[in-house]
Amino acid sequence: MIKKFDIPEEVVKESLNILETTSKTGKIRKGTNEVTKAIERKQAQLVYIAEDVNPPEIVMHLPILCEESKINYTFVPTKEELGIAAGLKVGSASIAIVDAGEAKQSLKGLNSKITELRK
Repeated sequence: MIKKFDIPEEVVKESLNILETTSKTGKIRKGTNEVTKAIERKQAQLVYIAEDVNPPEIVMHLPILCEESKINYTFVPTKEELGIAAGLKVGSASIAIVDAGEAKQSLKGLNSKITELRK
């Protein structure tokens, strides 16, 4: 089972806004295979995981990899929301921010909030 922690709605909104800015001005990796590679190469700055992935086994290794690599991760209610925030026409099970672009400062703040929530 995926190790989940409660994420307040405003943090989810903030994280999706940061993803939206990053998808326009920075670099993201889309899809579980690309995200896994970004984590293993320690390129990911934040990993987003959709909660409605079926079967959950598709993404259940991501939190473990993130923790081993000391990379923050967060959950988003649906693949649709994640895809839309990333500027995709389809949903995505997971996305990693590799270069935050103009959202660099916002991402720092978000990462501190997520670290606090996970404690």
